[in-house]
Amino acid sequence: MMRPDVRATPAARIGIDLGGTKIEGVLLARDGAELARRRIATPRGDYAGSVAAIRDLVLALEAAARCSGTVGIAIPGSISPVTGRLQNGNSTWLNGQPFDRDLADALARPVRLANDANCFALSEAVDGAGAGAGSVLGVILGTGCGGGIVHRGHLIDGPRGIGGEWGHNPLPWADAGEMPGPLCWCGRQGCMETWVSGPGMAADHARATGATMPAEDIVVAAEAGDATARATLGRHASRLARGLAHVVNIIDPDVIVLGGGLSKLAHLYEVLPSLMAPHIFADEATVDIRPPRWGDAGGVRGAAWLWNDSGS
Repeated sequence: MMRPDVRATPAARIGIDLGGTKIEGVLLARDGAELARRRIATPRGDYAGSVAAIRDLVLALEAAARCSGTVGIAIPGSISPVTGRLQNGNSTWLNGQPFDRDLADALARPVRLANDANCFALSEAVDGAGAGAGSVLGVILGTGCGGGIVHRGHLIDGPRGIGGEWGHNPLPWADAGEMPGPLCWCGRQGCMETWVSGPGMAADHARATGATMPAEDIVVAAEAGDATARATLGRHASRLARGLAHVVNIIDPDVIVLGGGLSKLAHLYEVLPSLMAPHIFADEATVDIRPPRWGDAGGVRGAAWLWNDSGS
């Protein structure tokens, strides 16, 4: 495949979202208009294959749009500032690898990487549901639970590369029945992820009822009037509200944008503000919580926005 000339000033931004089962890529014009999009399967368990797949995807996007682009990549986990290697990724074959350096070598150009939740937050802050807000907390509620913080257009990541990782804080204001909490894949107990992610909701429902069903079926059952399913949604909203209020007390964002599969639950936008209010340490406890503009495309678009207008 012919390589576009990347020595000239790139005409576009390329975003890549590396997921556990798929890799999605988008090529955006400088104004954010979408020029090309592709999706491929993730080479699970294959580090070299993952690097090669991203390289080929970038080149395919450039060939389709007939222009070159800067490259940003949304990753599960983050690059450790200490080791320069990927850490905390649930796509475990990437952990411990110099992923950014290997991708830069494969593409013969610099790349920028950020946690996928950070990329979601950046996308919604730049031209999504949080556009124009001074600070945005982006929250992922899907198979896991993550988050990202954007202040005045800039990601707040921190010296350890874990800014916004509220999903591995414990459930605050827990009652006796919620302690010590379920075991998390990270090795701790009672992490927010074990309570408010989709699998966390399903596990809570199974503990309470003995019935095993995924989160989406619990929602359907609740809408049909099932009292046990409604109770599960109520416990989920209470725990999510407490977790979010804890974060609000620390960073006080202008807007919270929900993402991931559970962001489609309409009742959350109705009940969360009032459930959070008693836990927020302020006279004015109203919190602006919004659904995402870009939905599942937030991560890949946010990866593209890792490069600013100057391309530097």
